[in-house]
Amino acid sequence: MKDRTRIAWIFLAPMLFLMLLVAGWPLGRSIWFSLTETNINDMSASSFVGLANYCGEFGLFCNEAFWDGDWWISIKNTFKFSIVSVLLETLAGLGVAMLLNQEFKGRAIVRTAVLVPWAIPTIVSAKMWGWMLHDQFGLINQLLVDWGVIAQKIAFTADPDYALWTVVAVDVWKTTPFMALLILAGLQTLPKDCYEAGRVDGVHPLRMFWKVTLPLIKYPLLVAVVFRLLDALRIFDLIFVLTSNSSSTISMSGFVRREMVDNGNLGFGSAASTSLTLIIFLSAVLFMRAARVRLSEEAS
Repeated sequence: MKDRTRIAWIFLAPMLFLMLLVAGWPLGRSIWFSLTETNINDMSASSFVGLANYCGEFGLFCNEAFWDGDWWISIKNTFKFSIVSVLLETLAGLGVAMLLNQEFKGRAIVRTAVLVPWAIPTIVSAKMWGWMLHDQFGLINQLLVDWGVIAQKIAFTADPDYALWTVVAVDVWKTTPFMALLILAGLQTLPKDCYEAGRVDGVHPLRMFWKVTLPLIKYPLLVAVVFRLLDALRIFDLIFVLTSNSSSTISMSGFVRREMVDNGNLGFGSAASTSLTLIIFLSAVLFMRAARVRLSEEAS
């Protein structure tokens, strides 16, 4: 047993070293910069300020303007986007997966076609939707006006009342196939015997779904939700391309980018980046613990 463990560590050592080199070093350097006051234009003139970037007069958290500042707005926007988009993508992905799991002619072609939105690069799909949603010459606005749904064209990506929900809608369109693919993989492993027995006994399909299908795919469903939640919490590119990172839609990643690149505040931006990493980690831990408790209660 000891020999097998030693061999396993020998095989894992190169990968662990590579991960430490690729991920550990940049993360450690980011943490160090977060404790300094550094400008990206003159990094040699940095000075150590401790936790001032986190809890100082102009820090991220412990200041009077926290609840009104862009950092708090970015946190709200990110969690609002993540919760709504992941919920909609899970429900839509479950429905698509259930449909694709059925036997019908041309199923392979339909499965391939469903993956097209997910296969399109995010930047490309964002620009495509940006053109279609344009308030002057966008196709969607024109159709809504022609059909009498709206009286005048709407600036979906510029109006603060619509911008964030427009981003959510585009993200749901793009990422639902990803959720459907993961859930479909779980559905493919389910035994056929219980469904045949239920069909013979005359059990309603909806009852079969609640009592058989959903309990059996809860673990693949949980994995899909965790993957998507972690991805949604670090959203940047879709929001930046569609709305130019305005204050009504700015995400935590967008805030980091603005402070580092636009304002040149490498120290303050690194503090925001470190906080973002910690927030995502804590969110994943809390979600996994809540899901584990729920699953253990069902098992007992």
